[in-house]
Amino acid sequence: MTRHEDDMERTFAALPPAHGRGFAQTWWGQAWLKALEGTALDSAQLKTGRRLARAGAVGAVSVRPGRLTAVVQDRDRTAHRADVLLEELSPGQWDRFLDMTAERAGHVAALLDREMPPHLVEDAADAGVELLPGLGDLEPECECGAWDHCGHTAALCYQVARLLDQDPFVLLLMRGRDESTLLENLQARNGASTAGSTEPEGVDAAEAYAAGDILPPLPGLPGLPAEPGLPPSLDTETPPAPGIDPAALAFLATQTAVRAHGLLRGTLQGGFHATPAQDAVRLAAGAPGREIADRLADGSGRGREGLATAVRAWRHGGAAALSVLDEEWRVEGETLARARAALESAWDTGERPELRARGNRWTVAGAPVQLRLGRDGRWWPYRKERGRWQPAGGAAQDPATALASATAEASAEPAPGEGSSL
Repeated sequence: MTRHEDDMERTFAALPPAHGRGFAQTWWGQAWLKALEGTALDSAQLKTGRRLARAGAVGAVSVRPGRLTAVVQDRDRTAHRADVLLEELSPGQWDRFLDMTAERAGHVAALLDREMPPHLVEDAADAGVELLPGLGDLEPECECGAWDHCGHTAALCYQVARLLDQDPFVLLLMRGRDESTLLENLQARNGASTAGSTEPEGVDAAEAYAAGDILPPLPGLPGLPAEPGLPPSLDTETPPAPGIDPAALAFLATQTAVRAHGLLRGTLQGGFHATPAQDAVRLAAGAPGREIADRLADGSGRGREGLATAVRAWRHGGAAALSVLDEEWRVEGETLARARAALESAWDTGERPELRARGNRWTVAGAPVQLRLGRDGRWWPYRKERGRWQPAGGAAQDPATALASATAEASAEPAPGEGSSL
């Protein structure tokens, strides 16, 4: 690295390829990458730029207020000068930034030690000063003739993340102040503030102790988001670690976001939480790839066909429908009396089909259809397909309504008799 006499331009030597490692190692480098990937650059441009930067195709980088410059080579070794412009902070913004910094002893101490505390970005934003680039802030200029960002300017932007790993003061230079000028301004402000103060520093211990039990009210609960969030993309050039399946991880992250949204909705609405066994079915209902589905089938102990039936039940009614699929229980006492009354009143005289009962399951004699009673008193329709009882619809309070949905698409396969006549 070469430092010019006026400190207003710094040149960083070309960096070696970055194979097999994260592109940025420090908080500042990672914060720059996060800001870069949120500035609306096309994903294809970002991917090309990341690949070029990772391969060491970016030459020496010149950094000066408002501009980054480097020569970037294509894969065929064709060289292009690339520039990226970033607006400098105005004098008023610099004043607000310095005032904010001088008020915080931790920031002052860190900067005077040539360190950049991570919270500086948030505190500057609170003062109305954005240090990291936002939407549309990075303006490209490239000899390749592209009218917008290209792979060359994107590669230059990615390389800046590695420069910030070396020295985060590069960000402030891009915004218009070199390190020595910034520190001189800060020392002058800090000295003036100390000289003008006649009050003792800090907070009186007795006052702090007396106010210790005075707590501000808790903030209100945030509203339920309209839909689950999207997990970050795993589309990177870095090969996965041994034993890591990126497709399975991406699927699991998506389903976790859906599950988190459902849990929040259930909490706000008084819902319940699924068990691990039910959760395996919920994941399978998210339409994973064949390999993931097979792993869920094995892990749940249901097998492929059993898991397909469970997924069908889940889609009809979630965990409640899954319980009806899995549980066979003895109906007795008051529950049995209510079930019989519901069956008696559901059809007109002479229209009720002959039903044979076993536990909480009533099967229509001579037909491949069945009613199952849930513990909540609702009736669930089932029909037999290829020798296996399958959920045929959602729950209904009326058994005739539930049976009609099962009968509508029932196959012609006869059902074997079950138990005794009701």
